[in-house]
Amino acid sequence: MIDVLPTPLPDNPLETLAAWLDHATLQALQPNPNAMTVATLDADGTPSIRVVLLKALVTDPGYLVFYSNYQSRKGQAIASNPQVACCLHWDALGLQVRVEGIAVRSPAEESDAYFASRDPASQLGAWGSDQSRPLASREALIAQTLARGRALGLPDTATLADVKPPGGALPRPPHWGGYRVWARAVELWVDGAARIHDRARWERPLTTGDDGLPHPGAWQAQRLQP
Repeated sequence: MIDVLPTPLPDNPLETLAAWLDHATLQALQPNPNAMTVATLDADGTPSIRVVLLKALVTDPGYLVFYSNYQSRKGQAIASNPQVACCLHWDALGLQVRVEGIAVRSPAEESDAYFASRDPASQLGAWGSDQSRPLASREALIAQTLARGRALGLPDTATLADVKPPGGALPRPPHWGGYRVWARAVELWVDGAARIHDRARWERPLTTGDDGLPHPGAWQAQRLQP
């Protein structure tokens, strides 16, 4: 049971997030304890929000990883404005984490490695869906997916339940891969009696280096009134 934040506050809030995620996973109170809400802004300023799966957490230098279609609405939003906000909430445990940061595409080799770990049916699904685009019917989507599978070498007899690619795996689509959310701010929240919750915020600078990637500074922590 986690009922308060430690005193003094930890130097790196992402280490606490990692511990909470491990705890939530062990408790097995929900099917996807790594479910994470991601909010973006479209080019015209319209907000958009959805749930993805947090697939990796690197506490130092400090980024979170999820995967998506780069041509989806979220992908287009990130391309025009990389500022994102994320939230993980474990209601049964009384814990919440908010993260604000900059989303950048993961290195291709990292996306390749994760894609190779997916089952063949999921690999085919990434090829089959033009995410966020209009669709005539579900049947049309299935037909489109299988047609693209055949173009990649699947037999004519392949079905969504029977995907056996040549060589055992499909290549990663160029329009699909990971995002690293470099954390600029993190808030940790613990449910408290009488609505006296425990809440703290960490912030750090993110500067863009000559390599075009974020370079983080040191975390500064502050408790907040709930």
